[in-house]
Amino acid sequence: MNTSSVSKRDWNIHPPYLYEPYASTVRRSPRKALVPLEPSLSELTGPAFGPDAVRPEDADLTRIPGGAGQAIGQRIYVTGRVLEDDGRPIASALVEVWQANAAGRYFHDVDRHDAPLDPNFTGGGRCMTNERGEYRFMTVHPGAYPWTNHHNAWRPSHIHFSLFGNAFISRLVTQMYFPGDPLLPLDPVLGGVPEEARPLLIARYDHDVTEPGTALGYRFDIVLRGSHETPMETR
Repeated sequence: MNTSSVSKRDWNIHPPYLYEPYASTVRRSPRKALVPLEPSLSELTGPAFGPDAVRPEDADLTRIPGGAGQAIGQRIYVTGRVLEDDGRPIASALVEVWQANAAGRYFHDVDRHDAPLDPNFTGGGRCMTNERGEYRFMTVHPGAYPWTNHHNAWRPSHIHFSLFGNAFISRLVTQMYFPGDPLLPLDPVLGGVPEEARPLLIARYDHDVTEPGTALGYRFDIVLRGSHETPMETR
């Protein structure tokens, strides 16, 4: 992602390394001050992603290539733009998503939740932003799921986002939540984000994105810097 002539990142809008209500940060947060390392030119310029690395069908999470069925759940479109602080679009960024299925279970060996797996849903997808900085996925609404952070803890429905610029070192990670979810005020992951920045992680329903008889539509723009910068999980 081009960082020339743009404002510096505002770290006050991102969650801290240590937020005690989010129990795992107590174990994994650094105990000493970080040592900044300036990346070299080779780290900033390669390897690069090309359009041939991503297929159009990679953005449809409701079907597995070669599969016979379709994922179970409320189908949704999730779309938006990746932008700099001045509104300039970021083209050719690799956007990857992963999520739980409609029952709230991940297609992963470490997920021991007893909710059912969906044989037609792996929960992962990717696409490249176009020249207007736009991305678009078709998926199913993820279910909430229990976790062991505290008594009766449930994660609200969410989708994880990973963004790569023109090199692996430029990876950014965030989460998108859904409007009106009653679990949002109870979630320590979202609660670790400064209060004024939390709305930036909540998608908005967009009836113009909704497709009649097919899928509901949500819009989630990702801003890299500035006063409307999207909070990220990594620094």
